[in-house]
Parts: sequence; structure tokens; C-alpha cells
Amino acid sequence: MRLYTYRERFFRRKNIPTGQLETQLKRNLTTFDITLLGVGHMIGAGIYVLTGAVVRNTAGPSIVLSFLLAGFASLLSALCYAEFGARFPKAGSAYTYAYVGIGELWAFIIGWNIILEHMLGAAAVARSWSGYLDSLLGNRIRNITESELGVIDSTVFGEYPDFVAFLIVIIVAIFIALGSKTSTMFNNIFTVINLVVVVIVVGYGMSFADFGLWTGTTSKGQSKFFPFGVQGMLSGAASCFFAYIGFDGLATAGEEAKNPSRSIPVATFVSMSIVTLAYVLMSASLTLMIPYNVVHPTAAFADAFALKHATVARFAVSLGALCGMTTSLVGSIFALPRCVYAMASDGLLFAFLGKVNQSTKIPIYAVAIFSTMVAIIALLFDIETLVEFLSIGTLLAYSIVSACVIVLRYQPAPLGDSTKDMDEGGRLRHWVPFHGALADMQPGKAVIYALVVMTIAFFGFGLCLSTGIMTKTWYGILLTVLTVLISLFSLLFIAAHQQNRTALAFKVRFVPVIPAVSLLINIIMMLNLAPITWVRLVIWMAIGMAIYLLYGIRHSVEERPMGARFTKNTSYASVDGDDSPHVAVGTIGKGSQVNAQSDTPKDHMNASYINPAISLERIDSP
Repeated sequence: MRLYTYRERFFRRKNIPTGQLETQLKRNLTTFDITLLGVGHMIGAGIYVLTGAVVRNTAGPSIVLSFLLAGFASLLSALCYAEFGARFPKAGSAYTYAYVGIGELWAFIIGWNIILEHMLGAAAVARSWSGYLDSLLGNRIRNITESELGVIDSTVFGEYPDFVAFLIVIIVAIFIALGSKTSTMFNNIFTVINLVVVVIVVGYGMSFADFGLWTGTTSKGQSKFFPFGVQGMLSGAASCFFAYIGFDGLATAGEEAKNPSRSIPVATFVSMSIVTLAYVLMSASLTLMIPYNVVHPTAAFADAFALKHATVARFAVSLGALCGMTTSLVGSIFALPRCVYAMASDGLLFAFLGKVNQSTKIPIYAVAIFSTMVAIIALLFDIETLVEFLSIGTLLAYSIVSACVIVLRYQPAPLGDSTKDMDEGGRLRHWVPFHGALADMQPGKAVIYALVVMTIAFFGFGLCLSTGIMTKTWYGILLTVLTVLISLFSLLFIAAHQQNRTALAFKVRFVPVIPAVSLLINIIMMLNLAPITWVRLVIWMAIGMAIYLLYGIRHSVEERPMGARFTKNTSYASVDGDDSPHVAVGTIGKGSQVNAQSDTPKDHMNASYINPAISLERIDSP
């Protein structure tokens, strides 16, 4: 057995041959199912809970532009996700994309942060759901709980244990455990109700519209539309980005889609368009109904209609809020165990988490354990504490996916069915003046170096922007100009290379520009997060790296000999035309022989060939 160095282990990649779609999960989700899954995940706590706080404390009526800017940033990331959804339709979302594109260590980091995103997101939504229900009941739930159990005096935990939030997480987890089709039918019903309520709210809310709330200035000379200035609108965009967390969950359904190469890109674009339009129209109707400074920070729409004495609309909004937050909760708990399943199947997390129930085809242990953890978090922690920690892991995942699009687009790809003849992907174009100087470099290497330099320059530019030194001091101006020039040169250098000719059902247009702009915006948003968020990230990552270094790095599927990667009684379709090393098997059972290092399919015409990236139950390595 070959021993790997730590560097080889950190950067070893997962190889998924094009068209290899074998999976233990049941392929029964349509494009319609996946679209509503994305819409339901996004239109939840984001619009019903987040909007009020951002309008009142951060952006005012300019939240309309905040949602547009956040939506644009999310769309750029969604474009990158859609290409990977067509290229690698495997569960795990950005985790799998990073594993294929840049290596195991980065994949673990991204996967670990996505787990955090879904856990905290689900807990925050559950807490919001409980709070909204409590407000409709006149705070009876809170009053009874505090009178019976007392108030928790802590800056970390909530003021009282939220048993309603705990219970709603458990109920949703039960639906998820029944199977993906059952959970998506449940999701579809609530999402349709939510969309109908959105139409009612916008239509009825606009009947109270007063455009005088948007035009002119206040008594203090402030713009009514920009009461907190342009900086407030930008800060609002960073906060509103939370409302779009959810589209990445579409990619986790890739292994359960009937036609993932078509369904994932289409569902991504349609759901993003619906959600952005809904956010803009609802925030516009809110800020045109009442002045921004009287908007309720948690129950904004219900309170606004109450002020207008529109009782029917108030109850309609309440219904929509509960349905919206329910679908958002379903989306988070649907995606969470599938990311855990993908990592456990690859050996990076504990093996039992990757086991799939044979009747429901659901990773039942991952659902049970992590849903329980979410329920406990929702029971104990305050919503503000949860929301503060959500964005940074998500933005990091989006950044890695954007970088991966560039890396994989500029790698050589096989011509036809042979891996011996490669195209010109990753090579400098012949008209570039210094073409000869880099002719001996491995194709794609120079692109990776340029991408690293560009990313560092983006961080430098983001620091100049977030600290405000780009216009205040001479060295700030110099640093800003220098980082802009380095970024542009790096981008042009990448563009001077040839892209590969891999045929995909969907490709991002204008590469490397769109992924680079997405990377820049995500980095700027990360640098505008509070310092405490970075501290929490360091603690979470320390726990994750301990698991990876003590367990995952040794139990990784890529660490094992190919013949020991799969359990018995399993057979697979061949990968036609793939000359890379595979495991040749018939059915692995008692007395079977496995050739662990078959170098070519031609040596075993009657054998099936196993792709080591397929998510299956593995046996322990020797």
C-alpha cells in the first residue's frame, strides 16, 4: 500500500467521470420539485423576519437596492453552482465541487462550513417561527415558559428555552426521514401557499402606497430613500445576503433529480428570479406603506397592516410567514444530512453517518443526529446569536466554487473517448508575447498561480474599501490602485489561456470575468462582517480540523487501495472509454477476486468498473 505525504493528502482530488450518475439515493425529483425547494428555502425568515430589522436599523427604503445588489451577488454564485450541478450531479454541494476542483483539504473546510450554515440556519428559522407564532398569541408562550422556568441570564443563550422551536425541528425532521418525495410534496404545498400570500401582500400593500415616503428629504436634511446613506444600503446588502442562502441547497438534490444536468441549472435560475422579484416587491410595498422608522423589526408586515387597520391582510401575512419559515426550515434540514452523507461516504466524517436506509433511501443516521443537534441549538440559543454566525461560512463556500469554475475550465480535457489525447485547455494562446517562456509549464498551473495572486489582491482591495482608507490617505490610494492593477493583470493573464472543450449541458458565460466578479463581491462581504464572526469561525474550524487530522485524513476513500473501497454484492456500469485506473469487479462476494490496479478497461472486457467517487457504503481500510 502506497504511503502518501501530507501535501499529497491535502491536495488529492476526487475523480468523477462525466456521466457517472450511480447513487444509492432514489432519483424521483422533477425540475418543478427542485425549483420549489429552492424558492421555499429562500423565501422564509429572510423576507418575514430580516426585512423589518434591515429597514429600520440599516438601510431604510433603500433596502430595495440592497436586495437587488445581494441578489446580483447571489446570482453570480448561482451561475457557478449551475455549471457544477451540470458537471458533477452528486450530493454535497460546494463540498463535492471543491473536492473535484482543488483538493481534499479545501473540500473538508467547505463541507464543514456548509454543515454549520445549515445547522444554524435551520435553528434560526425555527426560533423565528416560534417567535412569530408567539407574537400572534400575545406572547403567551414566552410568558408561560418564563413564569414556570424563569429567565436565563446569559449573553450567549436565549432568555428562555424555546420548546416550540425544538418541537418544530423534530416534526420537520420526521418528514425528511420519510423520504425525499414525501418531504418535497410537503415543501411544495407550503411554498405555493407562501407565493399566493406574497402576491396578496404586494397587491394589497401597494393600495396604501405613498411615494412621498421615498422622495425628498427629512427634517434633518437626510434623503428619505437613503436615510443611512449609500453605506447603509451596502451594509443592508450584506445583511440581505442571508435571505438568499438556500440556492446552494439545490445542488444537494443533484443525486435525487431525474435529470440533474438539466434540472439543477433551470431550477437555479427560475428560483432566483422568483425570489428576487418577491423580495424587491415586498420590501417596496412595506416602505411605501409606512415610514421606515416605525417598521416593526421582527413582525414588519403584520404590524404594518395592523397600523393600516387591514385585519384580513394581517392574518394573510401571518399565514404566509409561518408557511414561508416552514419551507425554509424544510430546505435547511433537507440539505444538511445530504452534505454529511457525502462527506461520510468519502471517509472524511465517521462512516456510520453515510449509511442509507434501504426503504426510504435516506441517510437516516445523519438526519437523526444532526436534526437533534439543530433542535437543541434552537431550544437554547437566541436568534441574534445564530444569525450573526451564518454568513461567513456560506460566503467562503461560494468563493471556493467561483474559483473552482476558473480552475476546471482551464484544465486540459480528453479529446473524444481517449484520455491519451488532450485538448489545449490551460495552455497560453499562441499570440501571447511571452508564450515561449511558459511553454514547458504544466497546462493549467499558471492559471492557478494567477488565481491565487488575484484572490490576494481582491482581499487587499476589500480591506481598503471596508476600512475606508482608499480615499482618505495617500498610502490608501496607492494600495487601492496597486491592488486594482494586480487584479486586472491577473484576470487578463488567465483570459490569455485557452479553455478546455468539455461539453456540458450548461456553462457559465464570460469566464473568467463572471467567476472573478463573484469572488470579489463575496470577499468584500466577508471583510465587512463583525470581528467576532471571524473568532467564532476560527473556533469552529479548529474542531473540524481536529476531526480531519485525527480521523478523516486516514479514513479517506482516496487513502485506501481501490479493491478495499467497496462492500460486497455490488455491481456497477462500466465507464466507456475511460483509460484511467479503475477497480475491475463482477460481484464482490465470498470467494471473489478483485484486481485492484487494472490499468485499462481492455484487460477486463466483461468486468464492471468502479468510480471511487461514487457515494456507497465502504468497508474499513486494512
